[in-house]
Amino acid sequence: MCEDLRLSSYDYALDKGLIASRPAHPKESAKLLVYERKSAKITHSFFANLGDFLPPCALIFNDTKVIKARIYGHKESGAKVELLLHAPLSPQNFLAQIKGRVRVGEILHFKRGLMAEILELLEDGLRVVRLVQEGRVLEPGALYALLDEIGHTPLPPYIKRADEKSDERDYQSIFAKNLGAVAAPTASLHFSEAMVENLSQKHAIHTLTLHIGAGTFRGVECENIALHKMHKEFFHIPPQTRALIDSKSPLLCVGTTAARSVEHYARTGLFSGECDLFLHPQNLPLRVDHLLTNFHLPRSTLIMLVAAFVGRERILALYREAMRENYRFYSYGDGMLIL
Repeated sequence: MCEDLRLSSYDYALDKGLIASRPAHPKESAKLLVYERKSAKITHSFFANLGDFLPPCALIFNDTKVIKARIYGHKESGAKVELLLHAPLSPQNFLAQIKGRVRVGEILHFKRGLMAEILELLEDGLRVVRLVQEGRVLEPGALYALLDEIGHTPLPPYIKRADEKSDERDYQSIFAKNLGAVAAPTASLHFSEAMVENLSQKHAIHTLTLHIGAGTFRGVECENIALHKMHKEFFHIPPQTRALIDSKSPLLCVGTTAARSVEHYARTGLFSGECDLFLHPQNLPLRVDHLLTNFHLPRSTLIMLVAAFVGRERILALYREAMRENYRFYSYGDGMLIL
């Protein structure tokens, strides 16, 4: 097996002190590592200076909006329970992750009379549930509105603190519009309204939607990464963004989810549905020219995607450089611009 396909080849050791538990304030003060592939030049800067490094290109953002997907309640026995909503399987049924043992047919109780009926226990540990309030099955729109009142911001598992009121703002990009994600498109979190306004003077700004699921945090388990079954996430690319992708304009994707959506469309011609594209050094990008991204977990599909742009050895070297310079890692951390 070649090293590019070996799971252990994407491992690295990170000091836990470099895991960001809160975002930089102001947003633009986050660090930015700029890597120019042709020259192999590395520049250390800040997001406030992003425009100084961008070549002529259009920017594509993910406009998904994070739902308050984590809710706390109790079983009929009174035992406490925590449910993390994942994604709708149909208008009535949802995938969910539940802490603690549950059985098919069991009813879980939450605030505002919300109840979750356990329909199926899946082998991967996820559960199929139906959410009901006052005898009425809740479809996504109604459920998301209720969760906005009783739910909690679903911070990633490596942020070892409870969510706070500030996370409702901080864990949401300024482009957030279409409800459905349980994780934020983190590269977009660095942008303020003023920053986007300034960038739009020289660069076209476009959006698409990919509802990031909790599967984004699941590690790859097979040693041959080519055998990994990629999680599926709903995506939609509107007409103006499709026209841009179909053109010859250079593209910069802000975040791995925007990049996956663009590349899925470039390969299939599909602009809406489920995206399960897995980019890695043996499956290179075809359409995206530049990438803006955060620093990702070892052995994750995300670090493998970034390696597809610069190579496996180079991405590990860049991560080592970032660690030496005390960059902050993961969702609320600093970022990297690949040109």
